[in-house]
Amino acid sequence: MADWHLCVAPMIDVTDRHCRYFHRLLAPKARLYTEMITTGALLHGDAARHLDYDAAEHPVALQLGGSEPDALARAARLGQRWGYDEINLNCGCPSERVQRGAFGACLMAEPGLVADCVRAMQDAVSVPITVKHRLGLDYDESYGFVRDFVGQLFDAGCRVFVAHARNAVLKGLSPKDNREKPPLRYAEVLRLKQDFPEAAIVLNGGLADGPACLDWMRQLDGVMLGRAAWHHPDILAQLGRHLDAGAAAWDAGLAAEDAAFNQTVLDRFAAYAETQHAQGVPMHILVRGLLGWRMGRAGARQWRRRLSDPAALKAGGPAVLRDAWAALQAA
Repeated sequence: MADWHLCVAPMIDVTDRHCRYFHRLLAPKARLYTEMITTGALLHGDAARHLDYDAAEHPVALQLGGSEPDALARAARLGQRWGYDEINLNCGCPSERVQRGAFGACLMAEPGLVADCVRAMQDAVSVPITVKHRLGLDYDESYGFVRDFVGQLFDAGCRVFVAHARNAVLKGLSPKDNREKPPLRYAEVLRLKQDFPEAAIVLNGGLADGPACLDWMRQLDGVMLGRAAWHHPDILAQLGRHLDAGAAAWDAGLAAEDAAFNQTVLDRFAAYAETQHAQGVPMHILVRGLLGWRMGRAGARQWRRRLSDPAALKAGGPAVLRDAWAALQAA
């Protein structure tokens, strides 16, 4: 089975291909996920705009939003044709817009339909079909609900489940609140692993501490970081070093600042930005994944301010990255 030890979550308006390229530089072995892309956008829109990526991103997964087996199968074929390493079905997004499309978290109420979707995609492609889901809907916290949901998909052939360890409250909470207010129930994700030992169970939700992430990697098949990777990207580099070293426990030395590594990341991303900017990609799109990189370090405010200045980005282009880095080093 492929490696799901360290994953970066699909985040709408965050994990575009430029952010994923940056995350790949930080964590060479992490599994990266696209933003959720609807079947309609791929089948009736500009598929190339949604599916283009850099070869350095591998392993990279395409996350789909949809609820029609035939449309999902066709979209999965597109994803495989473009070279994606995995197709992931979104059964966790609670936004009202997604609910109106009859997909996302509300699909958990229809496990039979989700199983049909999984089968259709598996019949269409040879890459793994995986599912990202919540533990329950609204305020029903019975373990039996998620156990039966996973069980039906397991019977349909799905072998990788990314469990966001919260319920999805479909009415009354915003997507942001749904990432924070429903209580985390990590113990139930462990129960899923006990009940489905042949499946890969990946934990998502509330993970922002390196030592805790390593501990969960030992107990489960992996962790998926979302907002932590966006707001504090250094955690990806720290966990990546631990995985490369095979460290059994958190080692402060492996988590320490590595100046040479950071310089290499900056140099490689700056070169990437020069190429992309020359092709017409605006600088504010290219650098938004880097804004939190230096969080908590001396000079972090200057770094963020310079990369958030529209006038400076427009006037300086990719050179702003090196100017901001020089100011950071001086601080």
